[in-house]
Amino acid sequence: MSFDRTVLHNGLTVITEAMTGIRSVAVGIWVDTGTRDELATERGASHFLEHLLFKGTDELGSLEISRRFDAIGAEANAFTSKDSTCFWVRLLDEDLAEGLGLLAQMLQRPAFRPGDVDSERDVVIEEINMNDDDPGDLAHEQFFRAVFSGHPLEHPVLGSKASVKALTPELLERYWRRRYRAGSTVLAVAGNLDHRRVVDLAGRLFGVWDGGSVTHSLEEPPADPGVRAVRRETEQVHVVLGGRGLVRGDDRRYAFGVLDSVLGGTASSRLFRTIREDRGLAYSVYSFRAAYADAGAYGVYAGTTARNVGTVLDLANRELANVARNGVTDEELARAKGGMRGSMALALEDPNSRMVRLGKEEIAGMEHLSVDQRIARLNAVTADDVHEVAEVVLTGPRTLGVVGPFDTAEVERFL
Repeated sequence: MSFDRTVLHNGLTVITEAMTGIRSVAVGIWVDTGTRDELATERGASHFLEHLLFKGTDELGSLEISRRFDAIGAEANAFTSKDSTCFWVRLLDEDLAEGLGLLAQMLQRPAFRPGDVDSERDVVIEEINMNDDDPGDLAHEQFFRAVFSGHPLEHPVLGSKASVKALTPELLERYWRRRYRAGSTVLAVAGNLDHRRVVDLAGRLFGVWDGGSVTHSLEEPPADPGVRAVRRETEQVHVVLGGRGLVRGDDRRYAFGVLDSVLGGTASSRLFRTIREDRGLAYSVYSFRAAYADAGAYGVYAGTTARNVGTVLDLANRELANVARNGVTDEELARAKGGMRGSMALALEDPNSRMVRLGKEEIAGMEHLSVDQRIARLNAVTADDVHEVAEVVLTGPRTLGVVGPFDTAEVERFL
């Protein structure tokens, strides 16, 4: 497994990984902009552009773009996060020029037609409605708004209905001109490819793009995370308990991954066994972590009844305190590392997974590691390493995001 990297004259980075024995290619154009980069008047603009760019250019409408992707059997889509946006396509190796050419036109020459903006606004608002109707998703959103309160990472990727309704073609075009720059864009490609050919193709398709670059405003989150609740008369209460975690580039991230696995990452994890298997208090319970350049978070999600929510949160808090105080056992360490090794290998079996890994790491300025190098770093994690991370992370202030028959003031008593 090897990576090849070339920077074009305008600053656009091309990174590829060749894979043998397959006929497909996965392409991702990663733009270094996301929710955290929006001004107060632009909430939701990053995600809105992800939709709008598929509406086409002055030369190509959305139907023509769809037909041309369909004609080569390509899968094309995009996604937005808090700090990046990716436009991707999966296709046959022989159709690389056609698929990448379509993405290049979409990114560099969007039309911003008022009618397209109006129709896509309705689509995005329906997406917000769908998210609001999913109490689990909404609880996670409340948690991130609470744990990053007062920080650019607190804002939801979709924006709000009010902010999306305020987005005009002119505002969206200004945001695109400010944030979509060749110097802050990565072209990541994995599959049956030749790096030199990909670079030549990128030079022809993106060579005239403005070579400027963008920056993020990085800052420490405020000291104390908050608590947020959305009152809903639901059958279940959806809770996310957690706090601040490690930043993306922290050398202890492999130990943090082991800790997450032991706590709630698998069906044999502590929280799953304690809350679901032993007591039957929840159907879904798991832990997670999120990391960004300047901040991170960890959390525990559970869905339970209003009658049992206090018990579930008490059990979760006790287990967090227990592992912070006593660490993990050798058996737990070995099982977590074994599971993570398998997951690492399986997750990188297909070109799309490898493209995502390349793009994420390059756009974040992180080191590119092979599967073997990742496994070696994981294997080096000791029980003491995990205990040290647990002591640092799990003893800090905790926060809650809740959706259920509670107001914010009522939720604070559960901490």
